[in-house]
Amino acid sequence: MKILRYDHPSFTEQICEAAAASSLFDETIEERARGILHEVKTGGDAALAALTLRFDKAEVPPERLAVTKPELVATSLSADDALRSALAVARKNIEAFARKGLRRNWRRKNAQGAWVGEKFDPFRRVGIYIPGGTAPLVSTALMTITLAKAAGCPEIVVCTPCASNGSINPALLHAVNTSGATEIYRIGGAQAIAAMAYGTKTIRRVQKIFGPGNAYVSMAKRLLVGHVAIDLLAGPSDLLVLADDTANPKFAASDMLAQAEHGSGHERVWLVTTSAKILTAVEKEISKQLPKLSRRALIQRVLDRNVWLIQVAGVADAVALANQIAPEHCEVITREARKVSGGIVTAGAIFLGNWSPTVLGDYIAGPSHVLPTDGAGASFAGLTVDQFQRRTSVVEYNHTSLKKALKGVKKFAELEGLDAHGQSAGVRLK
Repeated sequence: MKILRYDHPSFTEQICEAAAASSLFDETIEERARGILHEVKTGGDAALAALTLRFDKAEVPPERLAVTKPELVATSLSADDALRSALAVARKNIEAFARKGLRRNWRRKNAQGAWVGEKFDPFRRVGIYIPGGTAPLVSTALMTITLAKAAGCPEIVVCTPCASNGSINPALLHAVNTSGATEIYRIGGAQAIAAMAYGTKTIRRVQKIFGPGNAYVSMAKRLLVGHVAIDLLAGPSDLLVLADDTANPKFAASDMLAQAEHGSGHERVWLVTTSAKILTAVEKEISKQLPKLSRRALIQRVLDRNVWLIQVAGVADAVALANQIAPEHCEVITREARKVSGGIVTAGAIFLGNWSPTVLGDYIAGPSHVLPTDGAGASFAGLTVDQFQRRTSVVEYNHTSLKKALKGVKKFAELEGLDAHGQSAGVRLK
């Protein structure tokens, strides 16, 4: 862990390092990702099989890429009541939240009396990436597929990594299936993103790709914009805890450890506090809690590389730093936390007070946990249901409204030197 204090002579330089993006623009990751994308683009299904063997140590020939109905039936039968109950509770909140965000068609008359408006249609075929590996993210199935289903997308394609024997975690597979996926493929990493973007003989290309992933998945999405639409850049997780002396250090430390345990080593965590006492207490709590955690070795990698404990002069400085970092998750544990959070305008999601740990947003609160990482929150918002809808503007003039518009149309056409433009409107009134 790195400890920074506002009265240190090099504090400004240290903050620049703490706020720098970690993996989103890493040149090594970009070069490797480009190579994978090229292999899939030129090699199709055969490349997917080779890459799955290389990275996941799994032999998955093209005919085994798709998950079969018998596999889905088996996972459904093996799902216990506790899993079914947890999925149902989370799905209810997520779906209710999503339906509030659906955009509806509208129309109105403009100044010339013509009808103008917008219509919103679900994307016909969407691709969703769900991380697997050391931590199969069952919750991500709900946080993505549920939104696609609520938006009315008829084809929902899911890609998720498999184990070395070609299997997919049964709880994850059950969640994917019951959430509404129409196709499921046992493939992960940048190669999965490439398959959905370019298309192969087995996996038809999609219109838009959604979902979080590791640094290579996030890089692949960034590189493929134009070939396919994407939701946002959601890579390795990060968390900023903004705290004053009212924060419970045990709570803050546990939340920081939770976000560090995903396992890629690229996760980032910051404590930004106005209190020297809280900084010291959180540092001690992290050391105290870490040995009891099953993924402590993975967490320790993040603690060594990407965890900062920062003391600032005041709450306003903490808010400014939060906006500079643009964290995926931002916990505000201060006096008047709601008021303080009003100044934070780049976070993916904000959690208020001692009793709102980030894990609630990860699993059950309602908003999707697919959020911008690596500072992308300065430009992207988190995943919402309307991102599964395609907007189209609609224009309807009649003879009378066109006549009222003609003078303005002809003037613009004259100014731009585009006489055919003016003629296309004028010919209708001759």
